[in-house]
Amino acid sequence: MEIGQDTGEFPDSQCSWYAIRTRSNYEKIAARVLEARGFEHYLPLYGVRKRWSDRVVETKIPLFAGYLFCKFDVRRRWPILSTPGVASIVSYAGKPATISDLEIEAIQTVLSCGRRVEPCPYLVEGQLIQVNRGPLKGLQGILIKKLNYRIVISIQMLRRSLAVEIDPDCITPVWV
Repeated sequence: MEIGQDTGEFPDSQCSWYAIRTRSNYEKIAARVLEARGFEHYLPLYGVRKRWSDRVVETKIPLFAGYLFCKFDVRRRWPILSTPGVASIVSYAGKPATISDLEIEAIQTVLSCGRRVEPCPYLVEGQLIQVNRGPLKGLQGILIKKLNYRIVISIQMLRRSLAVEIDPDCITPVWV
């Protein structure tokens, strides 16, 4: 039997990391099944405190809700796609998008450093954002500097603007 004919193996098999989109709250289930099927996977988790009526519970939840990472040969994606809880492989222009080893290692390094880690919105300079908390709640502006989280509020009628620094916890991106 020739290699690659019936075994599903390929002579130049190249495994890469891919982002896997899961059904809501199925990240841990999908990760367990992928592990049982022998796939290298990574589900970054972070600790949160949840308040119940009678106590506070510490638990771990996915850092990227609805996603996990898996290393596999993209030509053999059916075992991934048939995994319970898996919705799809993140793709661009119809082609599964690889995640570099360096990005996976960076996430692992940050999570192992012992500091508090939590997800935050993906923000880029020049992006329209909205203030959701604090005295500026409800205002929209343009993110100017990520370092200081400076936003610009513009008054179109006057063709004037003002800049203000704001706590990054108070803002979210506006998607148009």
